[in-house]
Amino acid sequence: MIAQDSIEALKTRLDIVDTISGFIELKKAGANFKAPCPFHDENSPSFVVSPSKQIYHCFGCGAGGDSIKFVMEYEKLSYPEAIEKLAQLSNFSLTYTQGKNNTPKSNLLEKVNDFFVSTLEKRPNALAYLKDRGIFPSSIEKFKIGYAPSSNENIQFLKSNMFTSKEAVDLGVLGADNGRVFARFIERITFPIFSSSNSIVGFGGRTISGHQAKYVNSPQTVLFNKSKLLYAYSQARKSIYTNKSIIITEGYLDVIMLHQAGFDNAVATLGTALTPEHLPLLRRGEPKIIMAYDGDSAGVNAALKASKLLSSGSFDGGVVIFEGGMDPADMVNNGKAHELKEMFNNPKPFVEFVLDQILSSYNLQDPKQKEQAMGESTFYLKSLTPLMQEEYKRYLAPHLGVSANLIKIKQESKQTLQVTNSHQDVWELSFIKTLLQQKGLVDELMDYIHPSFLKFHSFEFNELLNQNFESPKLVELEFMDEIGVFEDDDALKKELIVFLKKHYTSELKLINFIKDISFEHKAYKIRGIRDKISRLNRGELVAI
Repeated sequence: MIAQDSIEALKTRLDIVDTISGFIELKKAGANFKAPCPFHDENSPSFVVSPSKQIYHCFGCGAGGDSIKFVMEYEKLSYPEAIEKLAQLSNFSLTYTQGKNNTPKSNLLEKVNDFFVSTLEKRPNALAYLKDRGIFPSSIEKFKIGYAPSSNENIQFLKSNMFTSKEAVDLGVLGADNGRVFARFIERITFPIFSSSNSIVGFGGRTISGHQAKYVNSPQTVLFNKSKLLYAYSQARKSIYTNKSIIITEGYLDVIMLHQAGFDNAVATLGTALTPEHLPLLRRGEPKIIMAYDGDSAGVNAALKASKLLSSGSFDGGVVIFEGGMDPADMVNNGKAHELKEMFNNPKPFVEFVLDQILSSYNLQDPKQKEQAMGESTFYLKSLTPLMQEEYKRYLAPHLGVSANLIKIKQESKQTLQVTNSHQDVWELSFIKTLLQQKGLVDELMDYIHPSFLKFHSFEFNELLNQNFESPKLVELEFMDEIGVFEDDDALKKELIVFLKKHYTSELKLINFIKDISFEHKAYKIRGIRDKISRLNRGELVAI
């Protein structure tokens, strides 16, 4: 988290006129500045910026706020992302909290990327590869494509710029093994990966010298989580919000070539399938989502998984599958941008794609397999809203060759989260949602809490432990804005200690009612529970 005193220090440095004039043109009007409002269409300027009050206000649509609010609204960023964006624009070093320690944000990744970019200019073979793939020099500059040289050259650059090996390992630039450090990106064309606030958080690398792995990405770090990030989202964001659509591909080159062809709302997943952690980012601006995947089995399976996830989350959009070994980059390079446009304008809707894939895996001439196909299809339809269930029953019936009346979907079978006003109920949901967003903590906490400890949501907790992240209940929880998450590891530990104290205190009261154990065994259990409560009171987590 960004330290609060760091945010306050940044605010004192911000000037609202400087901030807003970096995004739109302002004109002096007496003591204030005016401009056409960037948040709604208008002919005469009604957007006013007050230097004395450090606020803006539109007398047309009512938009208003300070520098941070403007960047949030204009750039479609969250509050922390807007803070980071403003800090970057102001050349201000933010301080972040990790438990009780404050650490300034490192510029290592930016410096490393500058090094990669400068190295590319000296590598004719890498430049020739990019040219052969159809990538323009302007795209190399736009996406800040670079080249990672040998491991020794990488390490020497870091040393010469006074970066420690630990910092480089922590941020995923170096790796460490038995005391040996090495560069993670060696002899590869590099693609910097930005957060939605336009800060570099990691890299992707494509070999051009025969390394076994064609593509590699940065490892999981405090900044880099490939299950949450989309390549080129920061470059595509404006187009996504303007056009109300987003194209999701499988590769960096697909994105770059699509941008060259005018499809500048294209992004890519980072070597992973679409995950529930991507959904909050995809929901921003409510765009229509077009999944553009290869026609091989891996691409079709990824599209199927994504379609199930997106349709159960009520996203609008569909799937485009590229046949014949082609991909979007190949089509752009072959001058088929017009065909691409037609394909993107007419994707196969998510639900139709899922049902078609399910049916294609069965022999519908065999009555038993037809019955199994109907069972799997109706099970999938249960993850949709009641209206969508009814609509797609009529699509499914003729494809199965049965009457729509034969397809029965019990509405009550759809899993939905019921939230009471109970504090523990909401706490349990917040706990599970926190672990959904920080999956690395799950194994760490399993020594201290068991699903049976949860009174209301042990099922969801079990789904999380079984890594069933596509479970309708877990997906639904991701979208419940009224359920928050614990801010950091310290907050989570404190909350868990309070919860466990209540659990063991309740268990202590109940133990007296147990009749089928000996007095000695009961006394032993009481001593054990009291010891756990005592340790919890001292701020220690205790194993089950």
